[in-house]
Amino acid sequence: MNSAQEAQAAQLPRRIIKETQRLLSEPAPGISASPSEDNLRYFNVMILGPSQSPYEGGVFKLELFLPEDYPMAPPKVRFLTKIYHPNVDKLGRICLDILKDKWSPALQIRTVLLSIQALLSAPNPDDPLADNVAQHWKSDEPGAIRTARDWTLRFAQS
Repeated sequence: MNSAQEAQAAQLPRRIIKETQRLLSEPAPGISASPSEDNLRYFNVMILGPSQSPYEGGVFKLELFLPEDYPMAPPKVRFLTKIYHPNVDKLGRICLDILKDKWSPALQIRTVLLSIQALLSAPNPDDPLADNVAQHWKSDEPGAIRTARDWTLRFAQS
């Protein structure tokens, strides 16, 4: 850490420092998250598409931001990589209960990222954020999966 980062870290709650250290020292399989040099509340995240999913082989970039009232409020997370998924809209916003009404201060950044990774393995068209994608998924699941694979090849290759 440089002196600017150290000064910034001194102003972070201990919990965020601990979570950040754990993310860096014990990364979850298929997930990397590192704080930005300019803002230690802002994380650059990469999630590998889970095997046996339409996103397999893809590398998805996300941004995660811890608001001032974290952990009382959930982190803000969105996909930066374009993805064809019923629970992610075209702006990259994610429909996931723990990012909204099911958030608990007991959850951590790691839990959130693992949940997003699980959402890639199990899209839920019954709780959509992208209605057109959800409709496609419900009316023609094999076709939707082909589109998701195609988008993964086009937009999520490192």
